[in-house]
Amino acid sequence: MTLRNPLARVTAPALLSAMAVAASGSVPVQARPATPPGGTEALIQLLEQGRCPGCDLAGADLVHAQLADADLSGSRLQRANLGQARLDGARLGGADLSFTSLMGASLRGADLRGARLEGTDLRQADLSGALLSPGALSRAHWQGARGIDQGQLSFGELHNAGVDAAGKGRYPEAEQWFSAAIRREPAAAVSWLARAITRSQQGKSEDAANDFTYAAGLYEAAGERDTATQLRQAAEQVKAAPDRPEGGGNGLGMAAIGGAVSGALGALQFLAPIAAKAFLPLPF
Repeated sequence: MTLRNPLARVTAPALLSAMAVAASGSVPVQARPATPPGGTEALIQLLEQGRCPGCDLAGADLVHAQLADADLSGSRLQRANLGQARLDGARLGGADLSFTSLMGASLRGADLRGARLEGTDLRQADLSGALLSPGALSRAHWQGARGIDQGQLSFGELHNAGVDAAGKGRYPEAEQWFSAAIRREPAAAVSWLARAITRSQQGKSEDAANDFTYAAGLYEAAGERDTATQLRQAAEQVKAAPDRPEGGGNGLGMAAIGGAVSGALGALQFLAPIAAKAFLPLPF
């Protein structure tokens, strides 16, 4: 007895039906994926639909745009202007935000994982609850940004934040950033040294001397004996001065210890993150 193929009864009519539909032009046999829009078309789609994943929006002017929960994942937004825009909950994963202005923008709960942030202006932005890849802010400008979780920041980012604060004379804030950097990388001599200077500027003589001494030990272990010797001399000079924290400084600063450290550190110029130069933000 000859057995018929049971699949023939099922597949043949289905195949003929599919071919008939394809021949009518209603459904293409192999539809090519649509190319993401760009330029004005992309801008219109974004503003009307609140989504434009993979779109080319480079250089777009979106100042004050209301884009909460917008889907811009994988989009090109280089040098776009999103200053003061509302992007709460927006999906920006994998987007290229290089040199984009997000100054003062609201990015609460936004997903920025995998986004390129080289040279991105995030100053005064609200990043509360935002999701970031490790080290994502290392080459961005985020001075004054709110809501940043220190747990998401790399050593270089923490140290550079202290550098920025110290350069503007905000020594208590700088001390906090350097302390966070030290917790992240306890063997980073440059952060111990930076914190020593910020503490000496605040008149915290004993704490500053301890930091100088500890930094000296780290430099010596790294083979930099001359620097270690100069830092121990600085520690002795700082110890000789009384603490005057209520005055915001004891007049020591670099004036009193400058002779001991100027040769190796160039006064306050040592605050340039020697160990983290690769993490400095790119210029606008």
